[in-house]
Parts: sequence; structure tokens; C-alpha cells
Amino acid sequence: KKSLKEYSMNRKNKSLLSTLAFVVLSGILIDGNTALGQPPGQRPRPVLPPIPAKGDTTHTLTKHFTVASNAKKTPDANGFIQRWLVLEPVRKDITRNNILTEKYLRTTFSTDNFSNDFTVVPKNDKTVKVGGQELKWYALDSKTYNFNLYHFTYAINKPPYGVLFWLVTVINCPEEIKNVRMSAGVNSGGMFWLNGKEALILSGDRDMIVDNVTSPVLSLKKGRNIVRGAVINGPGMCNFAVRFLDEKGLPVK
Repeated sequence: KKSLKEYSMNRKNKSLLSTLAFVVLSGILIDGNTALGQPPGQRPRPVLPPIPAKGDTTHTLTKHFTVASNAKKTPDANGFIQRWLVLEPVRKDITRNNILTEKYLRTTFSTDNFSNDFTVVPKNDKTVKVGGQELKWYALDSKTYNFNLYHFTYAINKPPYGVLFWLVTVINCPEEIKNVRMSAGVNSGGMFWLNGKEALILSGDRDMIVDNVTSPVLSLKKGRNIVRGAVINGPGMCNFAVRFLDEKGLPVK
């Protein structure tokens, strides 16, 4: 049997070992948290991206567009049309985009139309009256596959929300191209015509998705083909992308 003195010594030794283990473990935890730069018991902070540089405050068209010239401009590598005549936005009282039904679009585009001749080609820098508003045409090439109307309004110091845009472009074909489809995406609602006839309509509150809607089978005639477009938006971003696809679904370039 152990004496009372031996028993007492054993308890002190066990107590000392427990204390030393706690001190060592605490030291490991402290060192680990110090290395991570965190208080004990917290997860490491995620690595955050750098704060972006201050955005464009110059209101210049050249950031996202190039002023169109008389030189020919072919579609981009994926067939997207980048050259457009775009009219300054017609102001519309639109507080939410869920009102952009097909009926609403047809009524609005008929009422706030700059011309009932859907084959007319406006002149760059000329003005027209729409809904009592004097508005100017711009001939621009987008630097990206899509034409960002939000960037356009910012560049010309016009309101970006509650707006209707009219768009026109001319496609010159050396030969007739049959069995094509017009393909478009818009944010938020829109409608497009080819040579004076309706090609497709995009109703509802949409995001700009490439090839969101395609037309029935069409033909691009030899010579001039006139594409007319209208894009409308309440709150939020506003842009569009248009191209033609052949009978195999490949872009017409």
C-alpha cells in the first residue's frame, strides 16, 4: 500500500502534468491564431478582392463605342451586328418591368414611333420629334458583341431608366441569303423588323440572353436590308444583341 505522502505526491505530479499539457495546447492555439491574424475561436478572414478603381466619370461615347464611319463594317466573329443608328431615349413612365406585355409593347411602339415607314434610314446627328421630345440620332459601332444602351445613356447624359430606344441598321448582301433566322436578346423588352415586316418580339421582363428569341425563316435579299428595332426598359440595365443564323444554326457573317 502507498503511504499518504506518496499518494499526495502522485496527485501533485498528475496535476502538474495536466497544467503543463494545457499550457502547451494553449501555446499552440495562440501561435496558430497569431499566424492567422485572428482572435481565438474565429475563422480566418477571406481574401477580399482589391477595391476597384473609380468608375468612368467623363461621360464619353468612346469608352464603349466608336463613331461609325463610311467604311464597311462586317458582323463580328460570332455574327453579332455592332453598327447601329440609335435614337436618344424617349422618356417613359415605367416603374416596373413586369408591365412589358406583348400588348403593351405593340401599343407603345405604335404610339411613340419616329416614322411609320419601317424602311426609312435616319441620318446621323439629325433630330426627330417623338412624343413631344426632340431627339438626336447617333451612328455608333459597339466595341462589344452587344450594344449597351445603359452605357449609351450615361455617355450622352440622359436618364438610364424609364426609356424607349429606336434602332436602325442596314445590311448589304452581295447575294440573296435564304433560310435565315433573326436572333435577338434584350433587357428588358423589345421588337425587331426586317425590311418593314415584323421579325420577332421579346415581351416581359427579360435578361439579355444571347439568341433568347429567334424569328421564323426569313430571307436576306440581295442589296440593302433594313433592320428596325425598339428596346424598352424601366429600372435596371438595358442592352441588346442581334445576329442572323443560317439553316444549320451557324452565324451569318
